[in-house]
Amino acid sequence: MVAAVTSSTAATATSSIGATSAQDQSDRFLKLLVAQLNNQDPMNPMDNAQMTSQIAQINTVSGIQQLNDSIKSMAAQYTSMQVMQGASMIGHEVVADGSTMSINAGVGTAAVSLDADASSVQVQVLTPGGQLIDQIDLGAMTAGSHNFQWDASRYSGAGTPTFSVVAKQGSASVTATPLVRDTIASVGTDASNAMSLTLKSGSSIKYDSIKSIL
Repeated sequence: MVAAVTSSTAATATSSIGATSAQDQSDRFLKLLVAQLNNQDPMNPMDNAQMTSQIAQINTVSGIQQLNDSIKSMAAQYTSMQVMQGASMIGHEVVADGSTMSINAGVGTAAVSLDADASSVQVQVLTPGGQLIDQIDLGAMTAGSHNFQWDASRYSGAGTPTFSVVAKQGSASVTATPLVRDTIASVGTDASNAMSLTLKSGSSIKYDSIKSIL
């Protein structure tokens, strides 16, 4: 009997919000409500409070979906605006989180950030597959960011080398963060629709990973 359609039916109808638009949801709800009123038991009609509650539910669901659509539209516009502004960084050198080494004219360039003073800092230069190519002894360094270079004139491997850093203060380890130092070649978006920067070396970094623009 159609009179058995109650608030649970309305809840079921509104649960599929992701599949249709807010207007479609509202139209379907109203059709169900009219059918319910036409077929209700005359001896046990729906009370006004129940009807008001159901109408309030569908209005709330519709309002939430419209708000979500508005936020998505604003986010897309913001990303487009961010990419346009980011285009001004093309050609600039940046320091960012990452462990790839930029090579230009036979010289590899990168940076490292130390959380504390270190009496010994060593850099291991690796192939993209993780095999050791060379080791650089940077000696003692103070806390903070430091640039370094590597003679890449004899490197003939395919792909961009990576590097890792081991820093110590005496026998105690010091946290060392590898940093990319490279030139921005282009600006775009990644799979999550966030702005990303493609570097001259071919690697990509996220905008929020940039430490400084030189």
